[in-house]
Amino acid sequence: MTRINKCIELLEQNQAIFAIPAIELTYECGLEMSQTWADMIQVDFEHDPFDTVGLREFMKGLKDGGLTPSGHLTPTVITTVPSNCKTPDEVIYNAWQIRHVLSTGAHGILHTHTRRADAVAMFVAATRYPFQHLGRDHGIPEGLRGQGGQKFPAKLWDMDPVEYMRIADPWPLNPKGELMLGLKIEDRYCLVDADNIAAVSGISFAEWGPGDMGMSFGHLDQHDPPYSDEMNDAREIVKNAIDKSGLAFLCGWKDSSMNEEQQTRFCLDELGARVLHVSDSNLANEIRIEMGREMPW
Repeated sequence: MTRINKCIELLEQNQAIFAIPAIELTYECGLEMSQTWADMIQVDFEHDPFDTVGLREFMKGLKDGGLTPSGHLTPTVITTVPSNCKTPDEVIYNAWQIRHVLSTGAHGILHTHTRRADAVAMFVAATRYPFQHLGRDHGIPEGLRGQGGQKFPAKLWDMDPVEYMRIADPWPLNPKGELMLGLKIEDRYCLVDADNIAAVSGISFAEWGPGDMGMSFGHLDQHDPPYSDEMNDAREIVKNAIDKSGLAFLCGWKDSSMNEEQQTRFCLDELGARVLHVSDSNLANEIRIEMGREMPW
């Protein structure tokens, strides 16, 4: 059976996920991007305006554009939110942002500055309905989503609102869940607790956020290589934590001495990335075929 969230299928198969940014949050852009070659569309609300009205229209356009080439209702859509994940209180006070994003039918959230495991546990709770009990005995608080916001995403996902509420839950915590939750473990303060942060139930992918990691070490701009020793050490700490918890590693590598294919293959083969950006659709499909994926286009 085809999942709602294509990228969960890919993670279950240890396949690479290729992501691109949303061009703009309009219905027309959703129609245009509905047939994209990419597996995932990322929406930046960390730095750009928090436009959930636009996101809702964009999601409608994706759906109305017809099935994707892989047979899914829409590509996977993941957003960030304007708040961070530094403390449980910050997550609770800003849980409305998570509710608003998920009520558009988006498939998950990549949370920023995840400094503490208890804050991450509250993030997971903020994406869940209170009747869900998986993970409650592992420190996940009662869900914070409420009745009333399920009708629109249920229609977008082609199902009854009750069924939506059952499966709008984080995978792999819930094996039938269709939400992907990710973390940016991206400053020096979180490194000492990286293993515990990455081990929270309900998370499926994470990154090391080199731009913010570099700034936390006092560098004006260390987003791209070559990196200092402390930056390389930080990436290894985060990657090791991700590996221990079985998460997918989101990583890019903008090395000016490499072309895009070399950068991409370095991310996959040397860094172990499984979620990455590639602007060249032919390159992405070449790698997919090499990894044993049958391409429907």
